[in-house]
Amino acid sequence: MKTTETPAPLPAESGAPLAKEDLPPAAAPEERRKEGTVLNVFSHGVLVIWAVMVVMPLLWAVMTSFKDDRSIFSSPWSLPDSLHFDNWSRAWTQANMSDYFLNTVLVVGGSLIGTLALGSMAAYVLARFDFPGNRFIYYLFIGGMSFPIMLALVPLFYVVNNMGLLNTIHGLILVYIAYSLPFTVFFLTAFFRTLPTSIAEAAFVDGASHSRTFFQIMLPMAKPGLISVGIFNFLGQWNQYMLPTVLNTDPDKRVLTQGLVQLAVSQGYKGDWSGLFAGLVMAMLPVLAAYVIFQRQVVQGLTAGALK
Repeated sequence: MKTTETPAPLPAESGAPLAKEDLPPAAAPEERRKEGTVLNVFSHGVLVIWAVMVVMPLLWAVMTSFKDDRSIFSSPWSLPDSLHFDNWSRAWTQANMSDYFLNTVLVVGGSLIGTLALGSMAAYVLARFDFPGNRFIYYLFIGGMSFPIMLALVPLFYVVNNMGLLNTIHGLILVYIAYSLPFTVFFLTAFFRTLPTSIAEAAFVDGASHSRTFFQIMLPMAKPGLISVGIFNFLGQWNQYMLPTVLNTDPDKRVLTQGLVQLAVSQGYKGDWSGLFAGLVMAMLPVLAAYVIFQRQVVQGLTAGALK
């Protein structure tokens, strides 16, 4: 007669304590949680180090702009004993930073308006309308981004000179617009493609023209993208040095980058380092203020396509 063997009772059923080999393996979520904690600590540490590397030179330049020349060399890392605002006034008046600042505002302001207006219209057409040569024109703009500006300086100088725009504010504005259009069209074309087409179609059904649909409906919807590309163009045009150096040799029409170089050369012999740092901070403040004010719009513009 066959008999079935009864399995041995489990330790838990028999009341015996569990041995180590009978215990289940350690929980995987706890290990993953520890790995995630280590990774977060490492990434946050890298970010802190990077922030210190970026912020410390800026704070040091601002701090040094309020020192006198003796304190800059004797105690470069200490706080100023008193705030020497005469450094800023001296750089603003005697070093002609006020004239350079005004010229830069005129050039960058005019070029930004022209770049955003022309770039947004070109990007809207390339993104929303299919016509022969659409992709060819689009790739022409992309090709303009990869063309080194140094290769175009000599022919650009002769072209601007022959047009009578050399050493003029409006001539520099037109060159800045041409220089910034490729990236602007590339950026805004991708942004306009993410906008819903149903709203534009509803406007056409209601009898709106293409121009009215663009200026009153599509352009306000593209505000985050316009602010983002505007900030990038502002940074590039404000810090542009090569183009104004070649195309703007008139001392009365210099921009800030040219003025800072001239200030460094002239003040270097006089030993007025405090005035030089004051002029440097003057040139940095508008860029920092623009990014602090519009940083949220910049992030929205960069992530709009990913959030569609």
